[in-house]
Amino acid sequence: MNEFKIFIVEDSPWYAEMLKYHLTLNPDYEVHIFETGKDCLANMHLRPDVICLDYFLPDSSGEKLFEKIQSQNKDLPVIIISGQEELSVAVKLLKNGVYDYIIKDDHTKDVLWNSLIHLRENSNLRKEVTELKSQLKSKYDFQKIIIGQSPQIKKTFALIENASRTNINIAITGETGTGKEVVAKAIHYASDRSKKPFVAINMAAIPKELIESELFGHEKGAFTGALARKRGKFEEANGGTIFLDEIAEMDLNMQVKLLRVLQEREVIRVGGNNKIKFDAHLITATHKNLKEEVKNGTFRKDLFYRIMGLSIELPPLRQRGNDILILAKHFIDLFSKENKLKAPSLTPESKEKLLKYHFPGNVRELKSVMELACVMAIDGEIHPDNITFHADMHDDDTYLNVEKTLKEYNADIITYFLKKYNNNVIEVANILDIGKSTIYNLIKAGAVKNK
Repeated sequence: MNEFKIFIVEDSPWYAEMLKYHLTLNPDYEVHIFETGKDCLANMHLRPDVICLDYFLPDSSGEKLFEKIQSQNKDLPVIIISGQEELSVAVKLLKNGVYDYIIKDDHTKDVLWNSLIHLRENSNLRKEVTELKSQLKSKYDFQKIIIGQSPQIKKTFALIENASRTNINIAITGETGTGKEVVAKAIHYASDRSKKPFVAINMAAIPKELIESELFGHEKGAFTGALARKRGKFEEANGGTIFLDEIAEMDLNMQVKLLRVLQEREVIRVGGNNKIKFDAHLITATHKNLKEEVKNGTFRKDLFYRIMGLSIELPPLRQRGNDILILAKHFIDLFSKENKLKAPSLTPESKEKLLKYHFPGNVRELKSVMELACVMAIDGEIHPDNITFHADMHDDDTYLNVEKTLKEYNADIITYFLKKYNNNVIEVANILDIGKSTIYNLIKAGAVKNK
């Protein structure tokens, strides 16, 4: 355990030595004695953990010295030890921020001992919380958790940095699996709200009849089952960030209520009348095109303009080029470390297979694919056969998002059906209504595989 440094400012040498002797019975305590306030201030560079002040000093009152200490370090705890028992003085000092006020009597050393124990426990707890928050902020350093070097993702980095500097509403769009919540957290933890709550709620995951209660809270007895008062997500996020994911799934009636809350910056719990102010940075996300939703009448235009401050569109993985391989290696290393395995390497053929795939599930799908590939790899390498994709091209609309020539599409279609019908060229030719020679010529040219 680290030493706990204590300053004792006391003009009575024998009394100071008595306190020092008693306190140093704890080997973790390092005690320094000063007879004047001036000497104490001159040694602040030693960075004490607590200062114990006599209220009456030859060159200053304890109250004035406390003010000078606070001007240098407002977080440094100060304990006043006084021979006078006037209650109003003690109350005033405690209100001004003194950690404790102890009367000089036969029990002083024991009271001080207990006060320091409590102070140190609280200090250690604060340090732990600060460290955890620091680790959490580091964890969500967006250039560490959003992996990639493509121009598309670098553009996203720049937008995240801009978004974290102000309280402007943020609207994140992108296909499912592109990492919208990860980006929202990155914005929060890079902002000056990082020590306050990040509260996320998925509109698509909550039954319609419960959304209002979840967002705004409810009073006891507001409805059947409301056995106690409940704070809503907006209250929980006060001072921090609220992230409304899949906001396009919210029905029109709820959109009206949300719009009022955002305009007034206050909520009213279900079954209540009191208006509760809140201060939260709003981030929304959806995989849908909100402009189209507005045109279709499923999303309110006024709410659209209210939430669309800074727009961040996340690129699909298939448009990020070599980021696919960078992310693949990241997921391989992560999975191997978590499972105490030696990380396998990707063969050139495996890399080629990954780069050719369209990843309809985006980063989330790649993570799943690479975890399974790590399990299937048996010789320290991931081969193409170890990589399994779950999307079939014939029922996946995003297949057409991959830019290929018509000749390449034709070859892919023929390859797919040859595999499906056990390389029966005649049957595939009949199904696709093409000549057998067309298939044979493509096989001979290497454009179609019949293995």
